[in-house]
Amino acid sequence: MLKHLRTFTGHQNPIYALTKADEEGIFYTAGNDKGVVEWSLSKMAFQSVKLPVQSSVYSLHINQNQLFIAERSGAFSVFDLQKQTVTARINAHAKPIFGMAGIARKNELLTSSEDGTVAIWSLENFEELYRLPISYDTVRCIAVSPNEKEIAFGCKDSSIHIYNADDYSLKAMLKEHTLGITSLAYHPTGKYLISGSRDAQLKIWDGSTYQLSNSIPAHMFGIYDIAFHPTLAYFVTASQDKSIKLWDAENFKLYKIISIEKMGIGHTHSINKVAWSHNGNKLISIGDDKKVMVWELEA
Repeated sequence: MLKHLRTFTGHQNPIYALTKADEEGIFYTAGNDKGVVEWSLSKMAFQSVKLPVQSSVYSLHINQNQLFIAERSGAFSVFDLQKQTVTARINAHAKPIFGMAGIARKNELLTSSEDGTVAIWSLENFEELYRLPISYDTVRCIAVSPNEKEIAFGCKDSSIHIYNADDYSLKAMLKEHTLGITSLAYHPTGKYLISGSRDAQLKIWDGSTYQLSNSIPAHMFGIYDIAFHPTLAYFVTASQDKSIKLWDAENFKLYKIISIEKMGIGHTHSINKVAWSHNGNKLISIGDDKKVMVWELEA
């Protein structure tokens, strides 16, 4: 169902951050080297090093024509894709930023950090609006519900915190995982939340009550990303165990394992992020092996 299409090389160190490809097939990657890289799916080629960075990049986020780059330094930069220039650099946290997400209806950006806090920023002027003390340790990942009413934060202490997006009040705390949370994703309709952890488990939470409805021993090691297909009832998981798995989003049946062991081609180190193309016919994966790999979804 997924076959290897192309491998891009050029990064000199592990790659940690990836954006979804836009309608023209443009996407961006960054990691433990000196710049943010632009690639083209339509041309199947490297485009350019978009901008230099001052420290490792753990997260990238696009809002309209702005690219946000979150760094190990605790700062994030704002790059205007039309003007082709950095328009702001914000010293946001005292420790590295691991997660970024946007709430479009409120015109807000959220950043989560190793300092245990989540900061909420105005997308109009990049002023800090609120700061939530979530955990005594790293807040690793963020997921916003499809209706943008709720936000899930995954923490290194193995807890998941659900907040109301309107007033940033705590709604629920989920504590079924045994190790740190490394990935979160809401189903496109919001009917459930999936969490992935260093305990290699996927857990499925009811989207209304947040009661645990299913637990799946999905991988051998930590699950670093979860990505739902834009139109079909699939999602993929990416893992420290060097595999990508394709799942049925309704019954959680495992359809495909992408790995060197299973297919003869794949990542040789931890896979850190995955993202579908705009139309869903391709999947992009990045990892510690410095490779950007493109996979084609076949009917």
